[in-house]
Amino acid sequence: MTAEERLAERRERLISAAYTLYAELGFPDTTIEKLCTVARISNRAFYECFDSRDELMLVVYDRCVRETLAAVAKAVDEAPATLGGRIEAGISEYVRFVTADRRRARILHLEVRRAGDCLTVSRQEAVAGFCRILETEPGLSGLRGAGRIDLRLVVLGMLGAIQELLIEWTLAAEPPPVERLIDTAVHIFRRTLAA
Repeated sequence: MTAEERLAERRERLISAAYTLYAELGFPDTTIEKLCTVARISNRAFYECFDSRDELMLVVYDRCVRETLAAVAKAVDEAPATLGGRIEAGISEYVRFVTADRRRARILHLEVRRAGDCLTVSRQEAVAGFCRILETEPGLSGLRGAGRIDLRLVVLGMLGAIQELLIEWTLAAEPPPVERLIDTAVHIFRRTLAA
């Protein structure tokens, strides 16, 4: 392998280790030493790949967000061309994709908060990405001109509800079934938009 290939391979091993450790131990309890042990690299090699564990967390989080956004956008594009159909497809895919791997759910909805300031901007960009999917929905155009209603704030509120449902699923000793999460989230969206 070339030096660049070795570096890329070490980076991927660290990303894989972080994906597991940040979800299992939590971001605050995952040290560089633990990351290096799981990735089977030296501490010095860590700093050849990343400046800090904050930077590594940012890379892991951004990858999770990109994969999730792509899955949701695809589901919405392939959904029936009705507001209800597109919302149900987007919510269903989001919840299913995130819960398909408990590590992803934990990183996206719990560890992102525990990581603190290092993810603030990235988290806001992720939320904005999901907002854009909804804000461009033609069926929501009636809310745009509804007096004091701000469509972006409505969308943020609905996304916040989904985040709390997924935090509950992540932390619960007996998590609710994924289909119940989907049904609840779809109900919240439908009732909010109907009002």
